[in-house]
Amino acid sequence: MVTRKAGATAQKTNKKLTTEENQLSLDASKRVLRKFRLVFNTVKTHFQSIEKKVGIGGAQVWALSIIASNEGIGVNDLAIALDIHQTTASNLVRGLVKLEMVEVRKDGADRRTVQLHVLPAGAKILKRAPAPFSGILPHALEQLDAKTLERLDQDLAKLMRLIDTDASAARIPLGHK
Repeated sequence: MVTRKAGATAQKTNKKLTTEENQLSLDASKRVLRKFRLVFNTVKTHFQSIEKKVGIGGAQVWALSIIASNEGIGVNDLAIALDIHQTTASNLVRGLVKLEMVEVRKDGADRRTVQLHVLPAGAKILKRAPAPFSGILPHALEQLDAKTLERLDQDLAKLMRLIDTDASAARIPLGHK
């Protein structure tokens, strides 16, 4: 006699086999496309969950975390840390200032440069925000070994040559609206 639980497990196993069989029957380009969809949809879902939980976007949370761990950082150094264009970093900071999560000061000897400081509202957001603050894709890439990253870099470069990519988009965070 098969119990209800055992029957459900067998059904799940059969579904899994069917999915794997379907995956194998697809040509390689479709399998890779599905993997890209899974990656991007997982990233999108992560950013949506961050925004739902703390009320600000993933890119803002990442910027806030960099500022919190580097009190007094300037906008240019923030842009470098986030690997984004300085203008994009300025826009992120402007939004955080407007939300009263970050304060801009001119404390240094050079009064033209600003230093960024997290305010209590920003610290409160960071306590509630799910990790990793950088987002799941950058975090996952950091976990890969050098050989895999090099191969992935080369393979993605081949793909990019086949599609019309906008090089300026490379420095816009995925979680930035």
